[in-house]
Amino acid sequence: MTQLGTETNPLRVAIIGSGPAAFYAAEAFVRQTNIFSRIDMFDRLPTPFGLVRYGVAPDHAKIKSVTKVYEKIASQPCFRFFGNVEFGKHVTLTDLRQYYHQILFATGAQTDRHMGIPGEDLKRSHPATEFVAWYNGHPDYRDHQFDLSMERVAVVGVGNVAIDVARILCRTRDELAKTDIADYALEALSKSQVKEVYLIGRRGPAQAAFTTPEVKEVGEMLDADCFTDPAEVKLDALSQAAIDQEPDPSLQKKIEVLQSYASHQPTGKSRRLYIRFLVSPTELIGDANGRVTKMKWVRNTLVKDEWGGLKAKATEQGGELNVDMVFRSVGYRGVALPDVPFNDKAGTILNDKGRVLDPAAKQPRVGEYTSGWIKRGPSGVIGTNKPDSVETVNLMLEDLQKGNVLAPAHPGVDDAAQFVASRQPRFITFADWLKLDQLEIANGAKQGRPRVKFGRVEEMLKAVGK
Repeated sequence: MTQLGTETNPLRVAIIGSGPAAFYAAEAFVRQTNIFSRIDMFDRLPTPFGLVRYGVAPDHAKIKSVTKVYEKIASQPCFRFFGNVEFGKHVTLTDLRQYYHQILFATGAQTDRHMGIPGEDLKRSHPATEFVAWYNGHPDYRDHQFDLSMERVAVVGVGNVAIDVARILCRTRDELAKTDIADYALEALSKSQVKEVYLIGRRGPAQAAFTTPEVKEVGEMLDADCFTDPAEVKLDALSQAAIDQEPDPSLQKKIEVLQSYASHQPTGKSRRLYIRFLVSPTELIGDANGRVTKMKWVRNTLVKDEWGGLKAKATEQGGELNVDMVFRSVGYRGVALPDVPFNDKAGTILNDKGRVLDPAAKQPRVGEYTSGWIKRGPSGVIGTNKPDSVETVNLMLEDLQKGNVLAPAHPGVDDAAQFVASRQPRFITFADWLKLDQLEIANGAKQGRPRVKFGRVEEMLKAVGK
């Protein structure tokens, strides 16, 4: 048999997931000049791009343009997409070992962490990811209901997702109608009665994870004023010392913008966004019907942790906030995959720099790898996944050189395609996706919008004749 990784005997790689980490891993293989590979990418949804399609805020179209890069990767002859194929249902790990030399899991972090406070499970208390998926047209959340007749909403967390949720709640119909937000979400948000939104962070402005452009953006909304509390945006001594030791112009700018909102005066706009710091929810209070009506909170101070960072420590001070709905955005965690070792505490696949580890022996499992948030946890931005995936692919190529790969019984390219078709005849190819893409854009053009998304899997399949 010819050497593995040649044109006549290509390295066969299966990638589970089709978000940024998955495509950057595929790109790393495509860029190899001395290794010939054939890559099959699987996603349980008919549509590719994962977080970019269903996680990025609809009013951030520029960020979504990264899909043009992914389309170029998908156009390579060594690449195939199998959409509407679910790992663990249509194909299993045992199955994939029969058709591929290496398997890479890049399934992201799909659920929210809990706040761990009483009342968290009351009605009108929601994970932020569910709201984000709903307004972005994710089929799993198409029929979710959010009571937007409420006037006061709290968003717990100060990361990019949290500020996205707060901003979308404050946008006007005209602002949203210029985006690719799901059509049903556009209608629901157009009728929203929300007047006040509270964005709540347990640490100070210097530790907020959202970016400077996003902070500036919330001060420029058409019909919402933005405010901060002067005492809460004033830097404490420890934060100031850390900044003095390692100056960061971007961070300094973000703090300045947040501090400028402390002097804002109401301008008559119909909505208000309050960004709060050094505050932690301690309990959600409900009414007789089990619906959120109030949030208890405690004032925090910052102290050094054992690694020299700054953590929030509760004080004796606190209060209550009258809110009718709560979105939690305090971190995200991955979901365990069937037969794949999982670190439940971290919410990631058990791995060492991308090599999946056997939980008993703590040694790498042959042919199994991971990249992205399911590998390292939910950190960084979309581009952060590129070096992360390159690191994993480099390990995969290193193992290839050592001959440390799976020995599939059916490594032929056509073998895998026939097998997938036998398990899921209604799989979606990348060509099918491009057809869906053009239909969505055409439907959007009729309304003067970038696109109108298909909201249900069956609609997608029907549109491409599956």
